[in-house]
Amino acid sequence: MAKERKRRQPADAPPPGDDDEGRDHRREKKPRKERPDPVLPSQIKNKDKRKEVHAKLKREKKAQKRKLARERGQAAQRAPPEKLVPRTIENTREPDETVCRPDDQELFAGNDADEFNAVLKQQTTPKVLITTCRFNSGRGPAFIEELMQVIPNSCYVKRGTYELKKIVEYANNRDFTSLVVVHTNRREPDALLIINLPAGPTAHFKLSKLILRKDIKNHGNPTSHKPELVLNNFTTRLGHRVGRMIQSLFPQEPNFRGRRVVTFHNQRDYIFFRHHRYIFEMKENKIASKDKKAKTSESKSQPEKQVICRLQECGPRFTLKLLTLQHGTFDTKNGEYEWVHKWLSSDEQAGWQIAACCWVLLLHMAWGSHPIQVRPYVSARTSVQAGAYDTEQCSGTWLAPSPGPAMLSAPVWSNG
Repeated sequence: MAKERKRRQPADAPPPGDDDEGRDHRREKKPRKERPDPVLPSQIKNKDKRKEVHAKLKREKKAQKRKLARERGQAAQRAPPEKLVPRTIENTREPDETVCRPDDQELFAGNDADEFNAVLKQQTTPKVLITTCRFNSGRGPAFIEELMQVIPNSCYVKRGTYELKKIVEYANNRDFTSLVVVHTNRREPDALLIINLPAGPTAHFKLSKLILRKDIKNHGNPTSHKPELVLNNFTTRLGHRVGRMIQSLFPQEPNFRGRRVVTFHNQRDYIFFRHHRYIFEMKENKIASKDKKAKTSESKSQPEKQVICRLQECGPRFTLKLLTLQHGTFDTKNGEYEWVHKWLSSDEQAGWQIAACCWVLLLHMAWGSHPIQVRPYVSARTSVQAGAYDTEQCSGTWLAPSPGPAMLSAPVWSNG
């Protein structure tokens, strides 16, 4: 009888037929348990427990990072993304119209009539005179000593108080083909002047980042053999002319037994100089024998001789930057320049001039009682571009216009 009795239901219970509604009603009444906030290691006072929680969080973070990397790799395999090309100075430059082409007949005709033809065709033996500025000290003498070992058939003459024109006459009377002047400033060589004799041209280079032989690690000592000459990336008309000028300093018959290499590498209009000698070495590599019956260790390993070639730098090491190229020998008053380095392009110069005029106008507006004459600033380099004659800015020197953008290598101008 007790089993047959119905269980008493609470007053708010749903009727017995509506089972689903009752379940939903009971579900709604249960309070949801909110997840507690994760405990940070800094909130734990126990040192051991804090280390344990920190290590656990670190492992979870690394696992999540590996998972994301795996997903990215799988997505890249399914659809490889387009490779982005970085924007550099080299690929944003405009093409140069003065690049020398191998089928340029005008260029070859000019080579036969230029000032370096006699030396490059071995009609005259190159003979180089090296001198300094009037006050030479610091690393200048050491640099000249190493430069004489680089350039064969060269000799040094002390400058003293003689003017450069007297040195040029002295070199012409003794049948020198080139004159190299090393200029020092604050006991440090900072410029190089190369004058082709007897009638020029004259190239003025800025010299920087000089490292002598003693400062080069594992350097070698050069021999007296005639070196091989390597000229890289002198591709424009101006670069071709400068390259031939450098080439006229060295004999055209290198002695390959000396294993000497002199390199002038042009990149972004900077000429990097390096002096190496290559060395051939015999190296023995032990090859394990496949003969299983071999018992002794000598029969198991068979030495194999291999010839290995490596480079050893002899120094010095420096960088050149062409500043001016002048017709004839060195002349500061009446010289005619083929090319002058412009620090700013024409657009940049115009921008600086406009900015200067704006500042003058602002000053004039601020100080209205004081009249100020607004005159655009014209520099010597601007007059070079226009081919002008300006006695104030150019010191009475007529500067011929450049035949083009005229840099040493192509491409020339940068958009970025």
